[in-house]
Amino acid sequence: MYLTASRKPPSRKGSMHDVPNDLMKHIHELEEMFTIHTPKLLEIVSKFQEELVKGLSVAGGSIPMNPTWVIGYPTGDETGTYLALDMGGTNLRVCEVELPEEKGQYDIYQSKYRLPEEIKSGTGDQLFDYIAECVKQFLIANHECEDIKDLKELHLGFTFSYPCEQNAIDHGILQRWTKGFDIEGVEGHDVVPMFEAALERKGVPIKITALVNDTTGTLIASAYTDNTTRIGCIFGTGCNAAYMETIGCIPKLAHMNLDPNLEIAINCEWGAFDNEHFVLPRTPYDRHIDESSPRPGQQTFEKMVAGLYLGEIFRLALVDLYSNPDVKIFEKQDISALQLEYSLDSSFLAEIESDPWENLMETHALFEKKLKIDTTEPERKLIRRLAELIGTRAARLSACGVAAICKMKNIESCHVGADGSVFNKYPNFQERGAKALREIFGWGKTVRNDPIQIVPSEDGSGVGAALIAALTMKRIRKGIHAGVNVKRKNSLIPPIP
Repeated sequence: MYLTASRKPPSRKGSMHDVPNDLMKHIHELEEMFTIHTPKLLEIVSKFQEELVKGLSVAGGSIPMNPTWVIGYPTGDETGTYLALDMGGTNLRVCEVELPEEKGQYDIYQSKYRLPEEIKSGTGDQLFDYIAECVKQFLIANHECEDIKDLKELHLGFTFSYPCEQNAIDHGILQRWTKGFDIEGVEGHDVVPMFEAALERKGVPIKITALVNDTTGTLIASAYTDNTTRIGCIFGTGCNAAYMETIGCIPKLAHMNLDPNLEIAINCEWGAFDNEHFVLPRTPYDRHIDESSPRPGQQTFEKMVAGLYLGEIFRLALVDLYSNPDVKIFEKQDISALQLEYSLDSSFLAEIESDPWENLMETHALFEKKLKIDTTEPERKLIRRLAELIGTRAARLSACGVAAICKMKNIESCHVGADGSVFNKYPNFQERGAKALREIFGWGKTVRNDPIQIVPSEDGSGVGAALIAALTMKRIRKGIHAGVNVKRKNSLIPPIP
């Protein structure tokens, strides 16, 4: 009988021995440009923590630190059937969530709808009419009814993942569009009545019980199934974090004379960190993206770490190298496809980083198919290294935000529930973020398990939104009305049987 030792699948070594010296020189320059060493991480975390605290103050700061009026964590005992609507950067998802008697369990039925590109730059009425029609079609299909007006009125948690000022759980004034949206007539307005008017036009019997940010939903959904969760994060098309803060630690809410011991979820909107450009190590490509964006000077942090921008940073760097007479890359080739703005997204970089072959032949095929560029092996090694540098920088910067919240709240051990396409699908993103946290907190090899771990979350924008609707109904019935729109309070709550 023979025993064979199990082996890991072969991995690419990434040798650079055949890369010409002049190309290696430019690879080293890129490494210098994109690498963030431990001292810089610590400097960023310190400034990040300072800005988080400032955002809770009366004067405020660049990070909004928006109170969401989600009061307290779920207990796992929530029950009932609720709708959730998730409006992300590219898709719309309608969900029906059943919370059974079993603690911490749920069932979900859902359908996805693509958000047409023309709607992203249209009008508010066009946007909300489209969403209302999707909800209507979902209800008709899911309940097999001829007339949805016959349905029992359902309560909905609306995941609206854009910066909003929330004076109530069912009220949200859009501060600004992010993720490439620029819809007129919505910024500066409460999105709830706009959406409710569209639902009424479509004859849909729904009450919007809670306006939810996807990050807050991620926090609540993760805490529902894992009570060690203290932070929720999104690393996807955009980036953000949410956590629970005691009301007594929020000076800008002091005038409301609320119970100082109540815990309220804070939607950080940390994509706006360092809009003043004090500490983040921006490259010329980051500056170009900012200056040519619809909102120059805003969302500085997001533009360096979010999936929407990673491919564009990569593209700009390659175009810059091509136009440099000292760099021999893509010689005598037509790079017109590469010159199209935002033609590459983070999935393109993910494919490059996933290429297992030493000669990077999958990357060769990718460039040929997508960009009509025939690459040499040394060029592909530069391409691979550039993708690694951009992806690693994004993960390390993301870890800075997590560390800043933990330091501010004196959290020594917890789970951070994370969701989003970059976190879930980008190769090595999770490992790179974990390594950065070890450097920031100085955990040595003697620490067997990292005390603070960023782990895959539950479905925040679906289950989380439904849970928040359930939590809102539950607390109002208990007489906790903080952050509930007074004009709508009575219409939200049916009589207690």
